[in-house]
Amino acid sequence: MLFFSAIARFLTSCVPSPKTSRRVGWVILCLLTALLVAVPVLSQQPVTLKLLMSAPDVPPWTNYLVKEFEAKNPGIRLQVIEGPNNVSLLEDLYTTAFLLGDSPYDLVNMDIVWTPKFAAAGWLKDLTDEFSEQDLAAFSPSAIAGGRYQNRLYRLPTRSDAGMLYYRKDLLEAANFELPKTFEDVERISKALQQQKAVRWGYLWQGKQYEGAAAMFVEVLQGFGGFWVNPDTLEVGLDQPAAIRAVEFLRNTVSQGISPPGVTTYVEEDTRRIFQNGEAAFLRNWPYAWSLFNADNSPVKGKVGIMPMIPAAGQSGGSCLGGWGLGIAKTSKHPQEALKAIQFLIGETAQKQVVLDAGYVPTREALFNDAAIVAKYSHYPELQKVVKNGVLRPPIAQYAQASDILQRYLSAALTNQQSSEQAMKGAAGETRRLVEAGKMANNET
Repeated sequence: MLFFSAIARFLTSCVPSPKTSRRVGWVILCLLTALLVAVPVLSQQPVTLKLLMSAPDVPPWTNYLVKEFEAKNPGIRLQVIEGPNNVSLLEDLYTTAFLLGDSPYDLVNMDIVWTPKFAAAGWLKDLTDEFSEQDLAAFSPSAIAGGRYQNRLYRLPTRSDAGMLYYRKDLLEAANFELPKTFEDVERISKALQQQKAVRWGYLWQGKQYEGAAAMFVEVLQGFGGFWVNPDTLEVGLDQPAAIRAVEFLRNTVSQGISPPGVTTYVEEDTRRIFQNGEAAFLRNWPYAWSLFNADNSPVKGKVGIMPMIPAAGQSGGSCLGGWGLGIAKTSKHPQEALKAIQFLIGETAQKQVVLDAGYVPTREALFNDAAIVAKYSHYPELQKVVKNGVLRPPIAQYAQASDILQRYLSAALTNQQSSEQAMKGAAGETRRLVEAGKMANNET
């Protein structure tokens, strides 16, 4: 008020005649009144939080979550921006925004493998002290582990994903086969069913040079007792005997005719279609395929079972963990409002609604056995075992580069351009140089 009065006195002092002075005074009075009304109104304008998502994921959020959150938080608006379908392009958009210095996004929707990179770059707010161990206990431990980097929490899980083994339960029952417990069982059963002309192919997997092959290989590597990169010691295990045996197993499925020759060019949908057409006994894929297999027009409706990924004899298996979660951009001007949004979006009510609407895999343990969810998705209790048995891809800052190295050498081995041993030694050497360069960069900073 003192500021406004000073302006009024200054303006009236500049006006020579009393009549003009009165007119100016009325103008000033009107302006001041308008300002006094406008300032409180402007101060009550809602905060808008921005979030970038891939296009297919937007509808489940805008159909329910955004409306419900805004109804419960009238001072906050949640703007979901539709990004490209390709998640690699989505990562590039986030990365570019952060590199420019002032990201327009408050919330960061992350694939599980982005967390180390984003956290190491200093792009995310540390959320460790915002959630108690009791808060986190409601979630699958592997889903929470996927949000940590160097023992600090940067991402909260909204949906999970894990590789699984689909099988033709009708064919196994007809031939009196028990469920496979090992890779060797898959080979044996596949050959027998092929000889009986029950199926054309035994085992389908994703072998194209892309991230899906890295995810697939993590499971085979785990199943043979090997490892990729130890995140604690940064030791690289790609050239150890277990890793070479893992590659040999995949090569042998092709050379023995268990897997089709084209499997080295297949992505998820290629393998899904072949299996759904009734041409294969086993398939490694993600949970999304279940609803497609059981659609009314599916040739294998009611004939498919699921189970966690299996190991080689004498080893322990594991399914590659995928999934998405939310973090807060360090540059956000509204971190407290963003935290409120995350607390709502990872809540049981919100997650249950999205699971029912879109068929996503939950991250909250209780939802796998929720009556309403099981009534719609009867396989979810079994799916919980798959998620619990999840294996993380190496949570290191240079994961994208490490994955590219593995993909190139794995493809060379699977397409017989190099031997399994030669390829894995090459992959291990490049990965070690990558890790060492990362160590040196950290020491310099």
